[in-house]
Amino acid sequence: MDWGMKNRLSQIIKPETGHTVMLAVDHGYFLGPTHKLENARKTIEPLLPWADALMLTRGILRTSVDPDVSIPIVLRVSGGTSIIGENLSQESITTSIEEAIRLNVSAVALSIFVGTEFEHQTLTNLAYLVDEAQSVGIPVLAVTAVGKELEKRDVRFLALSCRIAAELGASFVKTYYCEEFEKIAESCPVPLVIAGGPKLETELDALKMANDAIQKGAIGVDMGRNIWQSPHPVPMIKAVRAVVHDGVKPEDALEIFEKDKK
Repeated sequence: MDWGMKNRLSQIIKPETGHTVMLAVDHGYFLGPTHKLENARKTIEPLLPWADALMLTRGILRTSVDPDVSIPIVLRVSGGTSIIGENLSQESITTSIEEAIRLNVSAVALSIFVGTEFEHQTLTNLAYLVDEAQSVGIPVLAVTAVGKELEKRDVRFLALSCRIAAELGASFVKTYYCEEFEKIAESCPVPLVIAGGPKLETELDALKMANDAIQKGAIGVDMGRNIWQSPHPVPMIKAVRAVVHDGVKPEDALEIFEKDKK
């Protein structure tokens, strides 16, 4: 791996711990004005000091994040579908590598939809993006998307998707946590970060998921709704950081949350 690639990855995955807390705010690219993300700037700004990286689209980056803020950007560069459309998996590359360079990003992100009608299209999208990004030293984050079929989030499917993403050259992979997650980590030769997914019932549920994922081989989280849909987003991201970077147990991290929200 070239110096530039290593340097950009080290901005996201902190060398001190080998872990990362990415803040996902790219949901609007197919969901539109998601609850608690209607005003993206208002949601993002209080959380910036506690996030290791932001995952978002170029539109939200330009309109909702000040350019003088020093935070690594993971730029979503795939899309072209919406939640009311016929098929979420029919994604294309929507942002050029030249645009990523203009925006000084630390990585680019693209979804793959293994096992769908558009599997071939999204996998060749990934291969093309890897070629383009590697030529200028930008890491690629592959996202193992499942569209509307959330029941696909099992170990066999996710292990298959993660391994294919790594085989095609992704620098790291975002996937879901599931039972036997360690099998996914063991069979994927690049780092894994887990998606937070839909808002869980309690903060403790989200903290336990983050903890279990780290214990079973993930290097971090890319969490969105379980942070900014919490009634207390800043205490929540601080608690997540305690789990991911400091190895704090979920129950103790919940105490951090409860204390900080007062």
